[in-house]
Amino acid sequence: MPDYRNKLSSRYAIFAGIVFAVLGLLFIKLWTMQVLHGQAYAAQAEENRVREITVPAARGRIFDRNGKALVTNRATLAVAVAPSAAKNQAMIQRLSALLDIPVSEINDKIASTKEAALAPRVVAIDVPLDTVAYLAEHESQFPGVEVRTHAVREYPQGKLAAHVLGYSGEISDTQMADPEFKNYEPTDFVGKAGAEASFESVLQGDRGKRILQVDASGQPRGVIEEVEPVPGRDVKLTIDSRVQKIAERALADAMVDAHNDHFPHAKAGAAVALDVRTGEVLAMASAPTYDPNIFLGGVSEKTWRSLTTTSSEYPLSNRAISGQYPAASTFKAVTGLAGLQYGKTTQWRQYDCEGSWTKMGKQWRKWCWNHAGHGIESFMAGITDSCDVVFYEIGYSFYKDKPKREYIQKMAREFGFGSKLGIDLPGETAGRVPDAKWKRSYNEDYPEYATWLPGDTVNLAIGQGDLLVTPLQLASAYGAIANGGKVVRPHIMKQVLGTDGKPVLTAKPIPAHVPKVSKRNVSIMRSALKTVTTTGTGAGAFRGFEGTVAGKTGTAQVANKDDYAWFVGYVPADNPKYVVAVMVEQGGHGGSVAGPAARQIFDALMGHEVAHVTASDRSR
Repeated sequence: MPDYRNKLSSRYAIFAGIVFAVLGLLFIKLWTMQVLHGQAYAAQAEENRVREITVPAARGRIFDRNGKALVTNRATLAVAVAPSAAKNQAMIQRLSALLDIPVSEINDKIASTKEAALAPRVVAIDVPLDTVAYLAEHESQFPGVEVRTHAVREYPQGKLAAHVLGYSGEISDTQMADPEFKNYEPTDFVGKAGAEASFESVLQGDRGKRILQVDASGQPRGVIEEVEPVPGRDVKLTIDSRVQKIAERALADAMVDAHNDHFPHAKAGAAVALDVRTGEVLAMASAPTYDPNIFLGGVSEKTWRSLTTTSSEYPLSNRAISGQYPAASTFKAVTGLAGLQYGKTTQWRQYDCEGSWTKMGKQWRKWCWNHAGHGIESFMAGITDSCDVVFYEIGYSFYKDKPKREYIQKMAREFGFGSKLGIDLPGETAGRVPDAKWKRSYNEDYPEYATWLPGDTVNLAIGQGDLLVTPLQLASAYGAIANGGKVVRPHIMKQVLGTDGKPVLTAKPIPAHVPKVSKRNVSIMRSALKTVTTTGTGAGAFRGFEGTVAGKTGTAQVANKDDYAWFVGYVPADNPKYVVAVMVEQGGHGGSVAGPAARQIFDALMGHEVAHVTASDRSR
């Protein structure tokens, strides 16, 4: 019996030891939770009791230079679905049929982790009123579905200036990783192109917040605190909507003229108008264009494909700043200034144009656009008539002078060619000013083509060969000729407005390049350019124009395509204010297609009655 009691006593002791050990562990755990980590657990408990939901701010509006609204906001109806509704696939099927949205797309949006855990997911925007009415009448069939107001961008002028304005959309993962967007949330809408992207920092407002009290299951029970969002600032652009409308119409008319002139492939082009003194962009048109409304609520994959294929001519591309083309005869102004400045020609130097040119050897014969020949031509007449032989001679003279062999390129770069001008729009390209170094690099794997030859300089002299320019670069260069020799950085932002509608920031002219060319030589070129529209290759387009125009036609040869049509010039010729460049891809002749379009834009700029004339100039 004592042995049994002793055994039982030892077992009790072990059991008591276990109990005390467990109680000790529990005590230590409680002490750790309450003393060491008490504040952290209290904070977590508070987080379980409340939820914070951010409230998006309205984006700032965009106006033209005269205060005419180009982009505003409007409230529209949107359908949102609670995350918990994902379990009710029968309801999702009904909603899919009603909204005409695939079930998979609705499920993907509901499953999104971008929004706060309790926040309903918007699955459709700009929902028709009859659909909203049906949802209201059959509310019991759509548990977890709600209709709410949703702010979207509105374009009072329709497609006008679409490439300048751009569009906005939900922030991408790539953008979220960019330090520029470090304070953004995954559901924010941001600028994706054009002014919407350029001025994102001022158009985007400050988000508000709503702090909700929730129950144990996480369902909201009331609002604890609410901070109203602060709308973004408004932006006033340099664009004149009236001139912009004429520029877009003129570009469309130019393509019709090209078709009538037996150039059926003319489907794209660009036009840009600048203030020669300030660099303000008064109009910028690119064709084909697009409707920014298609991006409201996101764009479908099918629609995106239609906007980014060769057959559509890439309507999202702003050809005025991103299109790169041979400048053709419009570049003769640069070649001519280089020739005057560096002693390769003089104002009245005489040249003999027989229709072709063989000074590099008969096997390298080059033709003037006028195969019959212009006869004896002065330098000035070479600009007026766009005589290729005059500029072959100037180019060849530079090539033979080894120390000055690349001075045409030097002059071109001083006018801003071959580099970005720095316009406040995304997508600008640099173009190309070819030289011996570029050619060696470009043909690194083909050394037999790597040597810079006389023909390369001769081709460059007439704006052909490997030279590439943008319409904006060409307009800015002629703007420098017009204002006496200063390339002003082009810009589209005029002012940022405060909440009271008054400017808080105003853009100022910024010199981009100052070419090393004398005022006398600039004056000679300006005199020559005036004759182009009176007795030269642009006379037909500007016959009867009220005032004087100085400019240059161009017809660029592009491999396996019809010629590209160019015109660039400024008005008034003797006291320049505005410069315009027009380019029509595969449009044929500059004098008969691009020139008349430029005239329409000049009419709008000068306040004239806008005239659409026809011309028959066939020069290059």
